[in-house]
Amino acid sequence: MTTQIQAPASDEYASFYSDYVQRAISRIDVIAALPLQIDEIISALGHLTDEQARFKFGPAEWSIKEVIGHLTDVERVFSYRLLRISRNDQIPLPGFEQDDYVREAGFDNSSLSDLINEFELLRRANILAIKNMSNESVSRLGTASGATVSARALIHMMVGHVEHHMACLHEKYLPNVKQF
Repeated sequence: MTTQIQAPASDEYASFYSDYVQRAISRIDVIAALPLQIDEIISALGHLTDEQARFKFGPAEWSIKEVIGHLTDVERVFSYRLLRISRNDQIPLPGFEQDDYVREAGFDNSSLSDLINEFELLRRANILAIKNMSNESVSRLGTASGATVSARALIHMMVGHVEHHMACLHEKYLPNVKQF
């Protein structure tokens, strides 16, 4: 099955996702990056208390817990798209409004450890699914959010999305979290 996934061409994803894809490409091996990101999240955030994880760097921003919940939501959405497209399902897939998802989820009421565990379990399931995909299936194209997207672009987007938010957490959140 799939051992290495080539970087997608720019016509395999909407330009909005370019940053995510480029971040994933910079990791060299996107398959190896998938489990490493679990460790990176645990290392960066696993020591925080639930109170610390409610930190927001601005009043209109998400809390750390909400960021992790968002990562899980997007992992689910991207993996569902990946499943459908890799299985050659040509029915266009709708977009989603991330701010509505975060607002409705109530992530700040969950423990940080539960949020991290949920992401980890979902990511580990996705790793197994991706490793068992054929080269043909990861090259397939479909439509999501009104744009063409390949299965391999979705895998890169999954990695790049986490990279994007981890960079934000390291830059804007973690240096400002109150120590107790």
